[in-house]
Amino acid sequence: MPGATVDSAAFARLPSPQVADAMLGQRIVTAVVLLALLVPALVADPAWPFLGLTLALVGAAAWEWGRLNACRQGMSLALAAALVAACGLAWSAGWVDAAPASVWWLASGLWVVGGVLALRGGPAAWPGLPSALRVVLGLIALGSAWLALAASRAVGLGFILSVLCVVWVSDIAAYAGGRAFGRHKLAPSISPGKSWEGVAAGLLGVALLAIAWLAWERAAPGRGPSLFSAIAGSAGWLAGALLLAGITGMGVVGDLVESMAKRAAGVKDSSRLLPGHGGVLDRIDALLPVLPIAMVSSRWGQG
Repeated sequence: MPGATVDSAAFARLPSPQVADAMLGQRIVTAVVLLALLVPALVADPAWPFLGLTLALVGAAAWEWGRLNACRQGMSLALAAALVAACGLAWSAGWVDAAPASVWWLASGLWVVGGVLALRGGPAAWPGLPSALRVVLGLIALGSAWLALAASRAVGLGFILSVLCVVWVSDIAAYAGGRAFGRHKLAPSISPGKSWEGVAAGLLGVALLAIAWLAWERAAPGRGPSLFSAIAGSAGWLAGALLLAGITGMGVVGDLVESMAKRAAGVKDSSRLLPGHGGVLDRIDALLPVLPIAMVSSRWGQG
């Protein structure tokens, strides 16, 4: 893949304590810088700082996606510019506040059907798909996720934070559960570290998060809807629980699809844009399906 190299020996050895300490330091500094930029933008009264900053990150992710799918540097930059321009047009058309529901249904359907089929084929089959198809599907996923992120912010701070927390809590709980109890591999040819036990722990973690969040909303009413109360209100408790489990599971699919693309390309990270963390795609992969599917689920039964 142009612009990407991989040191195969690096996968066979553990980093030295000095290298591990340096990597941890990089991760902390990068995380602090990102939080210092994103948190004030998220809570600011005008929407444009958050929308502009996240659109820049999505543009960077589009550049990474092009490189992961055999596009040269110039083409990858052109893809990033095209996605930013398309999202900018949607912004000017008012879609960041009220995009057509068909956008969320289309993106969700592509993830549920296309994501599962891609994972069934695995890393060996992925390069066999036409490069143009892989690129276009990735751009659709990135663009719809950014629109859903913008729409989530328009619903309210509690809503967007609850969507983000679903991914964060699922990831943390899955890691801890997989480390402690992981015996049955989920997708060994794509991500050997993931296990079915980890997935179960992630589902449990999100369920506990939802219970705690709903209890907090009842104790402090008037704070605006969360993903959990929106799903419960639109779908009911039983269907809402199933939808929330589906959202959590699709976060795993998003993570695996990006891992599959990286494995097929022979790279460990989508880029080195975020020191200590890899690339932007490495940080947002699970969010790509979760965001539009969360929008669909929160409006279940409303058309």
